[in-house]
Amino acid sequence: MGPLREVKLLEAGHTHGPITRLVSPSDLGEQLKPFIFLDYFNARIEPGFGFPMHPHSGIATLTWQPGTDVAYEDTTGQHGVLKAGGLEWMNAGGGAWHKATLLGRGHATGFQLWVAMPPGIESGPSQGQYVAPEAVAALAIPGGVIQVFLGHLQGEHGAATSSIVSHQDMNYFVVQLEAGAQWTYTPPGQHGVAFAVGFSGAPVVNGVALQHTLALLGSEGSIEISAPDGPVQVLVGSAARHAWDLVLGTSSVHTSPAALAQGLQTIRDIRAGLPV
Repeated sequence: MGPLREVKLLEAGHTHGPITRLVSPSDLGEQLKPFIFLDYFNARIEPGFGFPMHPHSGIATLTWQPGTDVAYEDTTGQHGVLKAGGLEWMNAGGGAWHKATLLGRGHATGFQLWVAMPPGIESGPSQGQYVAPEAVAALAIPGGVIQVFLGHLQGEHGAATSSIVSHQDMNYFVVQLEAGAQWTYTPPGQHGVAFAVGFSGAPVVNGVALQHTLALLGSEGSIEISAPDGPVQVLVGSAARHAWDLVLGTSSVHTSPAALAQGLQTIRDIRAGLPV
């Protein structure tokens, strides 16, 4: 197995209403890019709660809501209902708008990730992909299961590959372990960026208790996850570092001022054609 990655920083995030922001492009996003933004949703909801039509450019967003169905619509022309536990991938490219309405009632949790796109993709066509829960790649491990949202994982008795093309060398997944179970992930050697978020139960990651907290991990070694006191769920990401600058707009991130300006203009042009 080799050495474990150092836990370099613990981040509880900043909570506003039902959302805890764990990563922003202007802070931890610089250290974790291409993972440049991560929101954790954790609240009681009523049908109709949601996020109105809003724009992005230069990035892709990946949203996972395991506790509620979600009605979606985007400016690529797609709309429908994504069942609980499915994945919404919106590669905004040069500019797109989308919205989501949560349809359930009761307590709901979930995550939204932003992925920085490289030149050639950041200003390209937008693409929405909606993956039904039964189509989310899964990998059985001793004492648990892994859902692979982005990338590819190889296990002792099988493998799982996401159907989403992320345009980055990255793995992003949720590990669910039974009480007493343990699992070790050794990222590919080029994955110098890594993090873990414990969001259910009382997981221990590389020897550190991680309840509703993000751990920024070192650039070398493995990630050991254990469930000493009961079932746990841990969100994990690893990637080769995004090599470009982060040039920030309100809801856009690009690699250059020129690409950002182009994206903002495309967003304005699309907005002019949307219903008032």
